[in-house]
Amino acid sequence: MCTYLTELEAPSLFKKLVSLDEAKQIIAASFPSKPVGKENIPLEHAYNRILAEDAVAPLDVPPFNRSTMDGYAVKAEDTFGADENRATALKLCGHVRVGEPPKVTIEKGTTAEIVTGAPLPEGADAVVMFEDTVQKEDTVLIHTSVSRGENLMKAGSDIHKGETALRKGQTLGAYEIGVLAALGVTDVKVYKRPKVTILSTGAEVVEPGEPLPAGKIYDINAHAVSAAVIECGGEPVNLGIVEDESQKMETTLKQALSMADMVITSGGVSVGPTDIIPKVLNTLGKPGVIVYGIAIKPGKPTTVAVINGKPVFSLPGHPTSALMIFQLLVRPVIARMARRPAEKPRTVKAVTATRMFVARGRRTFVTVHLEKNEAGKFVASPVPLGLSGAITTLSKADGFIEIHESRQFIDAGEEVIVHRLKPNLY
Repeated sequence: MCTYLTELEAPSLFKKLVSLDEAKQIIAASFPSKPVGKENIPLEHAYNRILAEDAVAPLDVPPFNRSTMDGYAVKAEDTFGADENRATALKLCGHVRVGEPPKVTIEKGTTAEIVTGAPLPEGADAVVMFEDTVQKEDTVLIHTSVSRGENLMKAGSDIHKGETALRKGQTLGAYEIGVLAALGVTDVKVYKRPKVTILSTGAEVVEPGEPLPAGKIYDINAHAVSAAVIECGGEPVNLGIVEDESQKMETTLKQALSMADMVITSGGVSVGPTDIIPKVLNTLGKPGVIVYGIAIKPGKPTTVAVINGKPVFSLPGHPTSALMIFQLLVRPVIARMARRPAEKPRTVKAVTATRMFVARGRRTFVTVHLEKNEAGKFVASPVPLGLSGAITTLSKADGFIEIHESRQFIDAGEEVIVHRLKPNLY
């Protein structure tokens, strides 16, 4: 049973933090994360999309018996007994080229020159490689025996007509695109990518490329979060920077909700006088804010709302915190909306280089750098956080360690599980 927040007074609500597990349960109960629909797209745009229906072969692949070698098409029985010292002589009756139907028929005692990929002529059931033959005018001396089906690919041996070549839900990589091309497919039905509107708040941020006045910083979050949305299967729409003013925020959030399946904001969710997003969200639709503050570090002020069936994730303004919360809460939701296969946990075992402390009463996530020691084991060293606004924290980190709120610390040399942030690690 989920209890929704109907009145938002930030100082008091941040004393009623929910645990990370409770936050996940509330989100799952309030928003089921279903796929947002299907669409037909050209094959050339289908890379990394998710197939929305089984691909059933309308033809055999290959559609004909084809040679896999340059050589001579033969009846296998005509070569029986041939070897290096005793050749079998066959009469050359023609040539078979790639992309053309054969104009010859192989009778007993005859052969035809054939190239790789060319269709096997009628009557032939094998191919002898060039290096095992000697041609003298219209006679070909065969110096090896071949069996039926040797050096050829039979029609339908790769994919049979009517066979399910690809399954609904598969990710279309290079090989899957090749399969669809082999079937003659030009348009593919795939799951739609959820559209995610992204906006930043804060009087201190300006767009990259603009002049940077004193006291200002460039907007990191909108661009970093947009890239993260693409990584997990979404389509970001960056609405830029919004002033911390209630009416402008309300107007922009309504626009963001109208044009997308999800909204992500950053900043404006703490306890300061300009942190207005939770109050505005609670006026836009039902059920409104469902999570306001989570007992974690970093990311305590995180706010989640559902507005008339659409989720809104309001992330902290600090880039490290925002991207960490995205990884923990938002990424799985977008992936399910995009119908992407469940990601396998990317984890490695490591030992800690130093003692790590937990924020009192909060689930703590420590970003770490990994190196191998002389024994070949990973050693996890904390990446110095400095201020949580430092974007280089995550760029330097290989992963993070999750420390349960029931712990007081993790000791140096203790074995831990590191959740990798980067797929390629050693």
